Amino acid sequence: MSQIGIKKSYTLGDGRTIEIETGKLAKQAHGSVVVKMGGTMLLATVVSDNEAGEDMDFLPLTVDYKEKFAAAGKIPGGFLKREARPSDNEILICRLIDRALRPLFPDDYHANTQVAVQLISFDENVLPDALACLAASACIAVSDIPFNGPTSEVRIAKVDGKWVINPTPAQMALSDMDMIVAATMDNIMMVEGEMKEVSEADMLEAIKVAHTEIKLQCQLQLDLAAMVEKSKVKRTYSHERTNEDLLARIKTACHDKCYAIAGESIADKALRGQKFGAVKEEFVATLSDEEKADKFLISQYFKIVQKNAVRRVILDERIRLDGRKLNEIRPIWSEVDYLPGAHGSSIFTRGETQSLTTVTLGNKMDEKLVDEVTSDGTEKFMLHYNFPSFSTGEARPNRGTSRREIGHGNLALRALKPMIPFDATNPYTVRIVSEILESNGSSSMATVCAGTLALMDAGVKIKKPVSGIAMGLITEPGNKKFAVLSDILGDEDHLGDMDFKVTGTKDGITACQMDIKVDGLPYDILEQALAQAREGRLHILGEMLKTIAEPNADYKPHTPRITQMTIPKDMIGAVIGPGGKIIQDIQAKTGATITIEEVDNKGVVSIMTNDGEAMKAALARIKAITAVPEVGEIYKGKVKSITNFGAFVEIIPGKDGLLHISEINWDRVEKVEDVLKEGQEIEVKLIEVDAKTGKLKLSRKVLLEKPTKENA
Repeated sequence: MSQIGIKKSYTLGDGRTIEIETGKLAKQAHGSVVVKMGGTMLLATVVSDNEAGEDMDFLPLTVDYKEKFAAAGKIPGGFLKREARPSDNEILICRLIDRALRPLFPDDYHANTQVAVQLISFDENVLPDALACLAASACIAVSDIPFNGPTSEVRIAKVDGKWVINPTPAQMALSDMDMIVAATMDNIMMVEGEMKEVSEADMLEAIKVAHTEIKLQCQLQLDLAAMVEKSKVKRTYSHERTNEDLLARIKTACHDKCYAIAGESIADKALRGQKFGAVKEEFVATLSDEEKADKFLISQYFKIVQKNAVRRVILDERIRLDGRKLNEIRPIWSEVDYLPGAHGSSIFTRGETQSLTTVTLGNKMDEKLVDEVTSDGTEKFMLHYNFPSFSTGEARPNRGTSRREIGHGNLALRALKPMIPFDATNPYTVRIVSEILESNGSSSMATVCAGTLALMDAGVKIKKPVSGIAMGLITEPGNKKFAVLSDILGDEDHLGDMDFKVTGTKDGITACQMDIKVDGLPYDILEQALAQAREGRLHILGEMLKTIAEPNADYKPHTPRITQMTIPKDMIGAVIGPGGKIIQDIQAKTGATITIEEVDNKGVVSIMTNDGEAMKAALARIKAITAVPEVGEIYKGKVKSITNFGAFVEIIPGKDGLLHISEINWDRVEKVEDVLKEGQEIEVKLIEVDAKTGKLKLSRKVLLEKPTKENA
């Protein structure tokens, strides 16, 4: 029997191997591969229809990424006990794949296409997100689907001063950068990551190092595809109607008029749209009824002409649609403490983009539970981003959280997370919610700015304030002319060649997200974009600090206070009590919310309440339970039980000592019951702690006056 499957592999610089296999699994898909690194394995498939829908002007590409719990030897949590809707993490990985693949399909290819990547085996030392794009691209490479790839992605980190490709989780914990870079053999396609205030120079170097490794992975795919017969001849297709005469007429009639409107410096988005629309309608009026019927091509060709005209104005006149200079930031105004019921709130408005953001502070029980294939545990920081249709003046139903909302929220979360302390200075679980009320250019960056303001309004002692900016780029072939645009409009994003978002403090970058839509972008242009981005975000930061310069000294009056205390690890059980009886009793009687967790081999008790007396009462109860008995100390205890040789007295909650019959009185006691009763409160002195057993020996008589002959 001949061998099933074709394999190719290559070795990373540190000796680890990445292997791609095709022809063994999922052979009815148009392309399928298994990518393996260590014990992590991904199955990727692609299927694409032969025909496209009528008058399609885009590629209906669907990218799915799914992690199977069996891959890590786990059973899913929840009631259903099966994989259900995609988790936020899976959606974020889908977006990483999609953003790298989508620009590489031919512009005129519009067939319904689905790429599905599944994690089928998981090795905790090999993170699958850095391999997912390699798997997706490879399955297309071995198919007959037209594709201008291959492409791949790698994670890059800097550990002990050295660059590491696809680091282990242990290595990532030591790195000041977690960045994923996507590229083809020739061009950078996408960058996304979070950093601990790194410099622009370090980020640029990281991209260059990552690209060197990606070229090897692209060559690996080309070598594999050369061994697969069906990949050698790509399918033919015809998905677009054309009318060169109509295109030429629209260009002649509309280009100069669109050029003039673009040069008018109209800041109002709606008015600008109306003027462009009037040019289109004026042209349509010159057409015959038969020609007017082809609304699709008229619309498509007008968009092309309008786009080219606006780009030429920016390149030739250095004038932007709203009249700003290339590096000019739109007017900014902000406000804090807008919502009296929130623990912290802010409004951040930049041009026609506005975020209303809230901060809510909770306790440990409010932490997000994570039950995923590649990770589990809890998260103390959440950021949720909502983008309702009214923010762009549209009427469309809101049907749950979109992938875009999850992606934008994650970028803002990564930007702010390094600056939020999670220690004694901030014992809270933190949730930020950004409601986008207006949008015309980078609402995710508005979320970062609004989030910083709301955190400071809430009194959270952030390390440094963070701001963000979205950059754009317009180029012409060969990059003879180019324009780097600061604080881009929505229109500039759509007609531009790059969308580059950068966040950071005054001292360095904390997160970035970049999508490049043009081939052959030189590193010197990218370097200029980074420098211009720094200038812009520092300006935005300065405007923010005019509203609030530092975190408020105290939390809002209605914010629940959290007091923390440390107890010995072996005392945790005593505070909780059997079946939680003791801690539940403390909460019921004081009204405080109490949580306990083990940190660094100690117990950390958090008491949350807005009632000062309840806080004092809860602290007193816990201190009494966890107090360490000291020899020589006097305690007011309760008689718990009586025996024929003495009484057991509880001197502090959960700790009993023996009051021997000989230590009750100076006079001889015949029966303990003659002097003491169960439940009676008495004062006793701790006279000894047994060194071996830890048992406590008590005395009552030493607190009584010793009889003398005179008073006997």
